[in-house]
Amino acid sequence: MDSSEHSESSPDPARVGSDRPSAATDPGRGRRIGIDVGTVRIGVAASDPDGILATPVETVVRPGGGKSGPGRAGGGKGAKAPDLARIAEIVLEYEAVEVVVGLPRTLRGENGTSARFAVDFAKSLRELLPQLPIRLSDERLTTVSAARALRESGVRTRGQRRMIDQAAAVAILQGWLDERSAVLRSAGDGRGEVLE
Repeated sequence: MDSSEHSESSPDPARVGSDRPSAATDPGRGRRIGIDVGTVRIGVAASDPDGILATPVETVVRPGGGKSGPGRAGGGKGAKAPDLARIAEIVLEYEAVEVVVGLPRTLRGENGTSARFAVDFAKSLRELLPQLPIRLSDERLTTVSAARALRESGVRTRGQRRMIDQAAAVAILQGWLDERSAVLRSAGDGRGEVLE
């Protein structure tokens, strides 16, 4: 399902489910951008052009701690927020073929406030970049896992929220890339691309 089908068939953010990689809708070779949407910061990761490895890019600070909502600047109604504009710049700079936004569902698989916030952010990004597929990927516990992995590698996580946000974006994107690779392999990858 492409991003336009997804947004039209599930307009209620409380009911939106996550997307899955599909051989039928895969845009082919190219970089992917992974996004971990938070209320204060947005972690950003990117893949290599072959879609094998995710790496951290940057952490984008939200104006006003995200209180003005996704895609809105603090002042004028309908104004484009600087965080959303920066994400769009990164996507264009990396010439991305797909954007994967983490969908932070609850442990029971339900969409809470954070998930609705991510869905709204993805919708605003779709409006800004209508030519690109914007996917929602289930990201339960990625921030917790990212913090734990950084601690285990010897990085002190206290005061390192920006690093944790980027690591969470890496985890979201790497999960997508791994699943995409398996899906394309099982589909025989009809385009004849080499994934590994």
